[in-house]
Amino acid sequence: MSKELRLMKGNEAIAEAAIRCGVDGYFGYPITPQSEILEHLMAEKPYEKTGMVVLQAESEVASINMVYGGAATGKRVMTTSSSPGISLMQEGLSYIAGAELPALIVNVVRGGPGLGTIQPSQADYFQTTKGGGHGDYRLITLAPSSVQEMYDFVELGFELAFKYRNPVMILSDGVIGQVMEKVEVDDYKPRWTDEYIKQNFPWAAFGKLPTRNHNIITSLELDSSKQEQVNIRIQSKYKECEAKEVRYEEIMTQDAEYLFVAYGSSARICQKAIELARSEGIKVGLLRPITLWPFPSKALKALGQKMKGILSIEMSAGQMVEDVKLAVECRVPVEHYGRFGGIIPTPTEICEALKKVIAK
Repeated sequence: MSKELRLMKGNEAIAEAAIRCGVDGYFGYPITPQSEILEHLMAEKPYEKTGMVVLQAESEVASINMVYGGAATGKRVMTTSSSPGISLMQEGLSYIAGAELPALIVNVVRGGPGLGTIQPSQADYFQTTKGGGHGDYRLITLAPSSVQEMYDFVELGFELAFKYRNPVMILSDGVIGQVMEKVEVDDYKPRWTDEYIKQNFPWAAFGKLPTRNHNIITSLELDSSKQEQVNIRIQSKYKECEAKEVRYEEIMTQDAEYLFVAYGSSARICQKAIELARSEGIKVGLLRPITLWPFPSKALKALGQKMKGILSIEMSAGQMVEDVKLAVECRVPVEHYGRFGGIIPTPTEICEALKKVIAK
């Protein structure tokens, strides 16, 4: 399979990946800083290339419910938005998780709370990894730190969504969404045929077939004992996901005495901060969670045992830091450094924050 090298924004990479990996439908609504996704899809006219449907819905609530309907038929469908828009989708996300349907959602995070700012943030970590909607459910969450990963994680997201019949979130931010980098893109892949879906996804809603009755797609069960069994099955699926799908990256941890934990654009900034710190004789490394859920707790616990201290770097008031503390079981000092409201921390600031941790 040949590769083509393109220069594009992170948002454009999401859209291009959707077209090229054979997505059936995109339903979205414009909101800064992710509007280029919808704009790129409209400009590329993917229906003429692969048959992919692109529709601007009347709202984010409509978008997520269109995704629900498309996912129920076994199609690869997705939506994208930014923080306030994702908030509006929470009920639909819970329904999709409760109905055990595969779908892909992309959040290019902006500063809050409320309407906040259009500048980048990572303050949707709680909303995404702890379940922003109601009920006991989880979103498999991928955190890209480059434009190439924005592209790659679309296909990976659908792979995980269909493997576990669960919604997957790509949790990005305004930095990765807007920055331009070189990206390797694949050839166009065909969409799945209806026959392929019927053979591989017997749960999908296709109406009555000669070989089976109607499939009913719902998250409603009024019998408490049956609803408990639904929850037991879903939790068992989540345990399997935690055992098999943890992804992370370690950078310069072999001789490190201190550790940064950061994801997305913060992880990229930390790499420069590592250079600055090591130039001053401070041995620091980085653990970058790629899956925010399932979180790499075991890897962090093992790595943390070798560290004198850990600094969680986030563009938020401190959210992932709670999972970092849980992972190391309070056996290692853990501190947080963050900027919020749309402010991006600099490598120098992070290096100075590390020195304060060391001073303690």
